[in-house]
Amino acid sequence: MAKSQQTFNKSEKEKKRLKKRADKAKKKEERKAEAKEKGEGIPFAYVDEHGQLSDTPPDPSQRIKVDASSIEIGIPKKEDREPAPDPIRKGKVSFFDSSKGFGFVIDAENQEKYFCHVSGLIDEIAENDKVTFELEKGMKGLNAVRVSLIKDS
Repeated sequence: MAKSQQTFNKSEKEKKRLKKRADKAKKKEERKAEAKEKGEGIPFAYVDEHGQLSDTPPDPSQRIKVDASSIEIGIPKKEDREPAPDPIRKGKVSFFDSSKGFGFVIDAENQEKYFCHVSGLIDEIAENDKVTFELEKGMKGLNAVRVSLIKDS
């Protein structure tokens, strides 16, 4: 005759598992009964004059009248915006290799270095030349384009 596959340890684990399941169902029922007893629904939250949430309703005497026409939705009109900065910038050539066809220009205003390719040149440039240029978005950042020498008078 073969022995039973059910061991004492297995039966104890099964009993614990069933007891745990029963306890969980009992607690769930208790919570449901408690919620019905209290009669609590969704609690209200009010927003005060500072934009903070509170559980007390706002004082009607402190209500502020807002004119709906003064509320702006969307972007401001063109005439309201400040004018764009001058696109032509001044700077100095910090490095330029004519054999490789690229170099760098340092902006006179913010001392930023911008890449400059030979295809973006108007005049031929060399190191330490003072130039004017415009910025254009390139693959790795802003590039100096339309670079021309500043004529000394």
